[in-house]
Amino acid sequence: MLSTHYANADASLLEERVEDELATSELPFVITPHKVNYLLPVTYNPSPNNAPFEQSDEVHYPLDKVEAKFQISFKFPLAYNLFGDNGHLFFAYTNQSYWQVFNKDISSPFRETNHEPELFMLFNNDWQVGNFINSFWGFGISHQSNGASNLRSRSWNRIYGTMVFDGGPIAIGTKVWWRLPEDEKDYIGDPRGDDNPDIGKYMGNFEINAVYGLEQHRFTMLLRNNLRKSNKGAIELTWSYPIIGNLRLYTQYFNGYGESLIDYNVHNQRFGIGVSINDLL
Repeated sequence: MLSTHYANADASLLEERVEDELATSELPFVITPHKVNYLLPVTYNPSPNNAPFEQSDEVHYPLDKVEAKFQISFKFPLAYNLFGDNGHLFFAYTNQSYWQVFNKDISSPFRETNHEPELFMLFNNDWQVGNFINSFWGFGISHQSNGASNLRSRSWNRIYGTMVFDGGPIAIGTKVWWRLPEDEKDYIGDPRGDDNPDIGKYMGNFEINAVYGLEQHRFTMLLRNNLRKSNKGAIELTWSYPIIGNLRLYTQYFNGYGESLIDYNVHNQRFGIGVSINDLL
């Protein structure tokens, strides 16, 4: 079964997360969070990316700078201890949506929805790295798509490796990936073939997630970069604080490339405020 080894057991965010998951992982009517689940009723992007919609056959109206954003993410264990007393297999799914809820001129559509199913293995570990303990390492495969067609279609498949480090009030997750290659399209608008062959230039091949707990405050940071001269990447910062029960006030700031698949090659800034129901990445 999942377990952890701690650098500071009295104040370990990772320990709290694992204990909460183990307490409910096998209950039939409980869904275990994977990434953060949140609803941001109001987000502001000063420069919405209209280009994909201008190229479509639909009647075009400018996108609103203010829209709603939400994420639903869960996982469930398929098997524990596949290799002796270690090696745990999980399935996970994450849905991230952008909703032009205030844009009545175009009937308040969902501008973009990204779907990401994953299958991954996770292993307990106890390597000491400075003041941190590498509590978990693992690998997996993920598919990410926006479910759109024609010129708005975006998707990619990745094999990835991950490590999670516990430093008491700080937890750090690292993730590296390799994109599975796809065939080139024979012509523009070909429904088969690679929808976004240059996505690696903007999304890179690694990211770092960190969370810091200060009393009941939670601060997180995501960093991503392509490690090339073009220096494409992204940073996302969040802050949350409990308000009632499991509900937390949640704020998010994003700056960079790849916030969503439709905008993977466009530099975006976004600030949003709303609520979340879990506080770790």
